[in-house]
Amino acid sequence: MRLSLALALSAPALSAFAAPVDDAAPFPVKHQTSVATDTASSLSGRALDLVAGANRLLNPAAALELPAEAIGTPIGDDSKVKSVLQKALALLGTPYRWGGTDPNKGFDCSGLVGYVFRNALGIELPRVSRDMAKNGELVTDRAKLVAGDLVFFGRKGRVNHVGIYLGDGRFVHAPRTGKDVTVSSLEEGYWSGRFVQARRVNTSGG
Repeated sequence: MRLSLALALSAPALSAFAAPVDDAAPFPVKHQTSVATDTASSLSGRALDLVAGANRLLNPAAALELPAEAIGTPIGDDSKVKSVLQKALALLGTPYRWGGTDPNKGFDCSGLVGYVFRNALGIELPRVSRDMAKNGELVTDRAKLVAGDLVFFGRKGRVNHVGIYLGDGRFVHAPRTGKDVTVSSLEEGYWSGRFVQARRVNTSGG
């Protein structure tokens, strides 16, 4: 498992250019016909960093090639951040399934996020992305995103997709039918143009 995760994160991940399924809508959004494969799901170049990547998985910040400060205290404390990231990264490769909330059957985007926070921290989030986008602290400056923040995407300001920010301009999410849980770039490509907002989950219990 550690080796497979290291492979998935050994190269910078780019985004698919097909529209994601809208987990907040009563029916899936139709996909465009032209699709570019995520670097994270490609085998090219992964083997080059196999050994080093496997070792780095013992440390979430190092595994993602992030500066140590990226795994600071964004959603409560260091241990909580690590729990969220480790749980999320352990699900890389899980198939997308619209309405899915089970790692054995597949996830949609909000199903993945809800599962991670529920199992890592015991926090119940709203079921769909548009409702998740109404909870927690709004992060107004994209430059101030920290690991563990929820990042939201959509069209014309309407949220229809969510992922978990990892730091270094990357986030983990369940993209769409036909894709597995993967890591994509927030700073370029399809997802950069669809970014709507970010939220910081309250883990204080108050």
